[in-house]
Amino acid sequence: MAMTAVARETVFALRRQIAKIEGTLPERLAAPAAVQPGARADTDDGGIAPERTPEITILRRGIAVASPDAFLRTGVERLDAALSGGLPKAALSEIHGTETRDAGAVAGFALSLTSLILRQEPHLPVLWIGTSEIFREAGFPYARGLHGLFGIEPEQLLFSEAPKLVDALWIAEEAARMTALAAVILEIRGSPQRLDLTATRRLHARAQNAGRPVFLLRQAGEAEPTAAPVRLIVSAAPAASRDTIAGPLAGSIGRPAFTVSIGKSRTALPGQFTLEWNPDEHAFEERERATNPVAVVPASGRRTHPAPASGAVLAFPAVGSFAAGDQPSRPQRPAHISPRRAG
Repeated sequence: MAMTAVARETVFALRRQIAKIEGTLPERLAAPAAVQPGARADTDDGGIAPERTPEITILRRGIAVASPDAFLRTGVERLDAALSGGLPKAALSEIHGTETRDAGAVAGFALSLTSLILRQEPHLPVLWIGTSEIFREAGFPYARGLHGLFGIEPEQLLFSEAPKLVDALWIAEEAARMTALAAVILEIRGSPQRLDLTATRRLHARAQNAGRPVFLLRQAGEAEPTAAPVRLIVSAAPAASRDTIAGPLAGSIGRPAFTVSIGKSRTALPGQFTLEWNPDEHAFEERERATNPVAVVPASGRRTHPAPASGAVLAFPAVGSFAAGDQPSRPQRPAHISPRRAG
C-alpha cells in the first residue's frame, strides 16, 4: 500500500525531531524514480495534481551539527572530504601504528598535525604525555628538527613522562580539560587493559568540554573499541626522489611520506592515502602512488648462480687427529673422552 502524503509528512517530522535530539543533520536526496521532479501524479478523485518536486529527507548518522571551524583540515582535499571536513578539534582522535617500527611515522604524523594546530593557536603549548617505556623505546623528538621540519619552537612542546600507565591516564584526563593547551597527545604502547572504553570516553568527554583535540597515539597495539570518532592507521611510505632544477635526483631521499588509512570513522568509508609533508610550507600534499622504484630487498627467485652448499671449513685439525707431540696431557683431556673404568 502506498504511503499517503499525511503519513509521509508524519514520518519526516519524526525523523527531523530525532535528528534534532541526536545532533545530526538531515540529508536530502533526489526524488525516487516513481515520482520524478516535474511529473504529474493522479489524485484520488481522478484529477491531475499540479507539478511539484517532492523532497525526501533521510538521516545519515554521525554528522554532527558543527561549523567548518570545528575541524582540523589536513589540506588534502580527498582526505578532508572523506572525514567530512577533517579531524574534529573538540574530540579524541586515535592515530594507530600496528608495529613497533611504525613509532617514528606515528610520531612524525602527530607532529605534522601539531604544526597545523599551532598555526591556528601560536600562543598555546602542546602537551605530550607518555610512559617511561614509550620514551625509552621511541625516544623524544629532536628540538632542532622540530623547528626545521615542522616550524615548532621547542618551548611550544611540553613533555610529561609518567612512570606507569595509570599516571599517564590521570595526567591526560586533567590536561584534556584545560583550555590553556592547544592540544594533548597521549602515547601508549600495546593494548593495556586500563585503556578501555570507559577511559577513552572520559578523555573524549573532556576534549569536547574544553574544545581542544586529544590525540591518542597507539604503538604496536591491536585495534580495540574506543570512544574516538576517528581512527587513522599510519605507517611509513617510501620517500620519493628529491626534486631539483634538473628534475628528480636519482637515488636521493625526498620529503617524509606517510601511508594513512581510515580505520574507523562515523562518516567516512575505509580508504588509504599517501601523504607527503612539505617542511618548507609546513603542509601536507597527497601523492597518488610511490615514485621510488628501488626495492628495499632484492627479489628472491631461481637464480643462475645459487648460493654454495653449506659445509664445514675448519682452520684447525679435527678432534682426535693431533700431531705427534701435540697430544694434550691427561688433566687437560675432556672428561667425555677419558676411558671409563670397568667393573
